[in-house]
Amino acid sequence: MPKTTRSGKPVESELPSTLQRSDQKAKDTFAQAHDSAEEQYHDGGRANRVAWGAVKHTHEKVGDHWKPKEDGRKGPSDPQSEGNVDTHRRSSGGVDEHATKEHLLWIARELDVRGRSSMTKAELVQAIRKANDAATAKARD
Repeated sequence: MPKTTRSGKPVESELPSTLQRSDQKAKDTFAQAHDSAEEQYHDGGRANRVAWGAVKHTHEKVGDHWKPKEDGRKGPSDPQSEGNVDTHRRSSGGVDEHATKEHLLWIARELDVRGRSSMTKAELVQAIRKANDAATAKARD
């Protein structure tokens, strides 16, 4: 099902809930990338993967929504989004593994992750992912 109208605007009801709570750029990126991939590949699952990859290049998941990456930097947020060879890599659920530790600490602080100051960068990524999943589940209720 198309995610954009004929005029190119996203259809809110067709967007995932985390995107419905996100900024317009995230919505536009997902919807346009999805529809383009659907038209090219004729495969809904592949279109979803392409669309999420596009969102992860400009946004990162913070709680129950997506925020633009700091300082406007762009690029894949995790190995799954990087693409290339192995398409069965794990995803970090929208957490930018390439962000600085300071940035990850800032996000962890926003999400009230306990014990964040003593965590390694990899532990912060996992803790943020877990907090994001919990926030998304809570927002669905």
